[in-house]
Amino acid sequence: MSGIPVIDLSLLNGTTEQQAQVRDELRRATHEVGFFSIIGHGVPQSFIDRAYDVARAFFALPESHKLAIENVKSPHFRGYTRMGGERTLGRVDIREQLDIGAERPAVAFGADTPDYWLLEGANQWPEALPELREVAEEWIARLDVVASRLLHAWAEALGAPADVFDRAFERPSPHIKIARYPGVESEQPAQGVGAHKDLGVLTLLSVEDGKAGLQVEHDGEWIDVVPPKGAFIVNIGELLEIATDGYLKATLHRVVSPAPGTERISIPYFHGPALDARVPSLELPAELAAEAPGVTDDPANPLHAVFGENWLKSRLRAHPNVVEAQYPHLLVGA
Repeated sequence: MSGIPVIDLSLLNGTTEQQAQVRDELRRATHEVGFFSIIGHGVPQSFIDRAYDVARAFFALPESHKLAIENVKSPHFRGYTRMGGERTLGRVDIREQLDIGAERPAVAFGADTPDYWLLEGANQWPEALPELREVAEEWIARLDVVASRLLHAWAEALGAPADVFDRAFERPSPHIKIARYPGVESEQPAQGVGAHKDLGVLTLLSVEDGKAGLQVEHDGEWIDVVPPKGAFIVNIGELLEIATDGYLKATLHRVVSPAPGTERISIPYFHGPALDARVPSLELPAELAAEAPGVTDDPANPLHAVFGENWLKSRLRAHPNVVEAQYPHLLVGA
């Protein structure tokens, strides 16, 4: 059991009734739960399997190879994060990971350049594993297609034109992590990654077949999520909550460390618009607007309508060691 709704995206190629069914399922799943899994997305299982083979090969590299591309060396928060090198709500996450974004030149800063433009730039790639770049760039390209299709269907499900989000994504800011959670012996569930909400528009998460650990908060309880083989878990980010005045809620989720002697690898893809983009506010149909409670008001986690501001907020909190090495003036609380 996945613990969350499962939606067959291939039905968007079906009859008018099947397409309407998918849109209705999308709206209900994200309004009522905030998470769901998709099958029929068109990403070949053979490619997904290859990506996990390459991920395992990366984590099996000697530590010196991984530290050669450690994220503290990147002014764009890209590269390898060693075990325990990331934090959620101030607590250390027990995972190692590789962060990869769009490969672009760094932005030349002037007096009025917003700080969030420091997030744009080049990646760091392991010299000993050149195929990782090929797989990562293909992963981004394939999931961009899936995410764009989801956004079009979502928009229509909310009474908006299918292309309402397209302008914000004319120069997108895609981002992926390749993450490994080691087994941990602990009396209480150990924090693979702490409870958090995703900061962007939507996330497509791939998890090794049959691996548990992801938990989603729903009605005050944590739901265990194990997706069907080859499926992607989808959740909305804070910008869609802003765009719908809270009708869609960014949902708390966490990862509990696996049992001793095991590990868990996952590859989340974050579908982000341009760094300076504001996702448009949707004019919901009256019956939906009546169920929109407004955007979450949490002084500890202010939501920013400009994507780059929201993303930078997350990077500064999660990677204080990178901030200290590259931008000490931006340290939270400095």
